[in-house]
Amino acid sequence: MSYLLLVLEPQGQRAERNTTEARDAYASMQAYADGLQARGILRAYSSLRNDAEGQRLQIRGGKRTVHDGPFTEAGEMIGGFFLVDCATREQALELAAMCPAAQWATLEVRETGPCHLG
Repeated sequence: MSYLLLVLEPQGQRAERNTTEARDAYASMQAYADGLQARGILRAYSSLRNDAEGQRLQIRGGKRTVHDGPFTEAGEMIGGFFLVDCATREQALELAAMCPAAQWATLEVRETGPCHLG
């Protein structure tokens, strides 16, 4: 089974880090990804740019609307993700607990799967 580990960061947190803190955070996350890769369970991962550079699109009643970030109503932004292969949800939760970002962000663990009707 595949699980998506979403890193939900408090908005503005990245800007509060000094250069050394930012480099240390990046290095710890890269080491975590490298460890998952070495175990053969990492399918994909990426950091996402700040939500100030994001856009949200929706179409309602045939009308397209695009909103530019940041999305202050959320309070958090998706800072990145890891897509991993695990046999169980508990294993995915253990992987999330080992992620360095769990110390400064929230990790949301979601099983992937086909869309369900109904």
